[in-house]
Amino acid sequence: MKIAIACDHGGFPLKDLVKDVISASGEEVIDLGTDSDDSVDYPDYAYKAIELFLNRGCDRIVLLCGTGIGMSICANRVEGLRGTLCHDAYTARMARLHNDSNCLVVGGRVTGPAIASEIVETWLKTGFEGGRHQARLDKIEGLKKDMPRSSKA
Repeated sequence: MKIAIACDHGGFPLKDLVKDVISASGEEVIDLGTDSDDSVDYPDYAYKAIELFLNRGCDRIVLLCGTGIGMSICANRVEGLRGTLCHDAYTARMARLHNDSNCLVVGGRVTGPAIASEIVETWLKTGFEGGRHQARLDKIEGLKKDMPRSSKA
């Protein structure tokens, strides 16, 4: 499996750790930056990973920013992408089991290294249960298509 990772300056301190966890699990890592803690705009990096995913250049995405909120917003604007902001191994497990998460989001300023490692390990090794959960995901995708658009969006 190929996993793209992208971060802004707030997520940068966790990036190498997350890359190591992914590599140790036997998966390929595609690093899309940023490469320092210099201030950057998180959407620029989120969209690099999202574009690669949409073009089938990777199977899953990991996004890191300060809180994870901004990257989550970016990811969940895209049809078929299920970005899940996880704070512990339990939320990572449930994100995969029930939501078939294909985009993990972690906040670098709110998640310590040991917890971040557990989150990534759990997210990588947990499968999707399907069944009633697939029906719910189908319902979400249907709602996205039928949802009225705001003139402010």
